[in-house]
Amino acid sequence: MTITHLTINGEAHSQQIDPRESLADFLRERLNLTGTHLGCEQGACGACTVSIDGMVVRSCVVLAVMCDGRKIETIEGTRNTEPMDIIRRHFHEKHALQCGFCTPGMLMMARDIIARHPEPNESVIRNQLSGQICRCTGYAGIVAAISSAAREIRDSAQ
Repeated sequence: MTITHLTINGEAHSQQIDPRESLADFLRERLNLTGTHLGCEQGACGACTVSIDGMVVRSCVVLAVMCDGRKIETIEGTRNTEPMDIIRRHFHEKHALQCGFCTPGMLMMARDIIARHPEPNESVIRNQLSGQICRCTGYAGIVAAISSAAREIRDSAQ
């Protein structure tokens, strides 16, 4: 066990962590942050997407001990934040979700896409979503939601 210090959703945590424990398992099992979903557990589906120091990562392939001293944000940490409220609303309005399993990871990735590409076109969005798997929607609603949310966020900043 290794003592690890993390800031998760703005809250400091010091925990003894098994060096083999994934960040996803740590978040879900130790902190009950179950919005981080586990799908493939190989980093291929994107359901476990979280942010570490502002960069989106697949938490199933990151060891929790590697996050010592880092700031982690899960979908739970995005509640009541302006950009995410806008993105969530557009996901709802554009019917960008169905079963909801991929939704937390998609929302985290959508925020990242918009932050890095303020005017994303369909090609950019689809390319950036290539590591996020949704088996229900066919992606059309997701692409439309990200595009319209990006437009609203950009327009509100001007």
